[in-house]
Amino acid sequence: MDSYKLENLSPLSRIEPRLRWLLPADLYANVWVNPTPDTLMLVFNHLRTMRHVLSDYLPRPAADNPPMPGYSRHGWSEGTLMFTDLAGFTRLLEANATYGRAGAETLLGVLNSYFKEMIEVVSKSGGLLLEFTGDAMLIQFAADPLDNHTARAVRAGLRMQRAMDQFAAIETMQGRLSLGMRIGIHTGRFLAADIGTPRRMEHVLLGHTVLQTKRTEGAGRVGSVCLTEAAYQQVRDRFRFEAGATGYYLVVDDLSHEELGEYEITPSRKRQAGSLLLERSVEGMVTEIETLLGTVEKLASYLPMPILTLLAESASRRRIIPDFPDLSVLFVNLIGLPESIDYAEEGEEARAVENFSRTFALINAAVEARGGVLKNVTYHLSGSDMLIYFGVPNAHTNDPSRAAATALTIREIVNQLDTFWISGRQVQVRCQIGISRGPVFAAEIGEPRGRREFNILGDTVNIAARLMSRAGENQILMTEAAYKSIAQRFVCEPLGLFSLKGKAFSIPIFALTSQQQES
Repeated sequence: MDSYKLENLSPLSRIEPRLRWLLPADLYANVWVNPTPDTLMLVFNHLRTMRHVLSDYLPRPAADNPPMPGYSRHGWSEGTLMFTDLAGFTRLLEANATYGRAGAETLLGVLNSYFKEMIEVVSKSGGLLLEFTGDAMLIQFAADPLDNHTARAVRAGLRMQRAMDQFAAIETMQGRLSLGMRIGIHTGRFLAADIGTPRRMEHVLLGHTVLQTKRTEGAGRVGSVCLTEAAYQQVRDRFRFEAGATGYYLVVDDLSHEELGEYEITPSRKRQAGSLLLERSVEGMVTEIETLLGTVEKLASYLPMPILTLLAESASRRRIIPDFPDLSVLFVNLIGLPESIDYAEEGEEARAVENFSRTFALINAAVEARGGVLKNVTYHLSGSDMLIYFGVPNAHTNDPSRAAATALTIREIVNQLDTFWISGRQVQVRCQIGISRGPVFAAEIGEPRGRREFNILGDTVNIAARLMSRAGENQILMTEAAYKSIAQRFVCEPLGLFSLKGKAFSIPIFALTSQQQES
């Protein structure tokens, strides 16, 4: 006997698999068992909200024109890049971490006030926020016919530094603290690419220009705007400078308010037009929902599944509660793939991008299979970083072991990658991996109703990044806290005490070598 008849099928049957990951659990169940016009309207309104939320989570090039999930694309962009980084945030985080949820709310308020102020200045100065990197930002000032992009970037940087005055005296329960900012500016071209699978896409920025911009921020000083030689040559007659580190120039802010001006004249980003659901029959409403799904699915493919679920469940509140959870954090640096872009001849970029896409897909699958989150891919000083973490929004009792197993799998993936040739050079991919365990600040940071993302910040994240930088080729380094949490299941080698940037004392470091065989 047939278990069902066609007439008993739900009107949602053809789109139900597409709704599973985009609806909160209660709404999903409600509309499946009771697909009335009223419940379908709730689904339609939820998907509209998700479209806006997801658009705010993505850089504009991906949000405004996402490709079909699983199809790679790339293109060169020219102009001036700016990289900013906060100074003093770690002390502010520590001052609030001891106060639990209340401290997390206070910290989020300060951090989001900072981002809101800076993003507003950037937007009104003609800049485009390309990516968050912790508490840092990468911003583009696109090339223009009059070649004013570098000058626009410098003026924006000066305005941003002036706006930092409001964060110079922040009252905390542990006394008055301050935030400062370093800004680096470089001009050139870079490659933007969308890579991945239909299940997980990623928007990545490649090329030496991105790398040099981040180095320039590090060569600057708090409160100043630092330029490379290339950027300096574009604007040396428009501003006054003083010498910085070798090969860099610091802008002298001796401009009056009138000379600097308020903002550039630039159009603001327009919100997507709101969808209206005029059809009230069940079949007609399902068709309209199906159309809206086409847009939402493209945007959703850029988020890790656990974060997408978190956003779907919190969409009606439009807010995620901040917290200080204990996490296992990995930083993975891929060396070889990103650099191949810089010496690729015209037409060879596609091969490099496809190899990057394949590698990203395999690594993301290894992370997902163990319940982790591959947050994003960004540029490190010697390759491309992948930030991976275990413990939020989904926690498991064996998250440290999951993290260690993932690190070993990623190393194996990299070791098994096929070599390929670009411009007569053999591209051999290597990796460096750092693992730490401890408390982080986990929150939705950025503009509360604008560009933002769910992110983790804090000393645990910084230590994982620094261990990654210290690791040798295909080596996995970890902290003592991470080692102790996996020692019964994995083979690790003690390496002794190491000094790390930002640490007053040397700390013991261990190398993860293999997983113990089951007896």
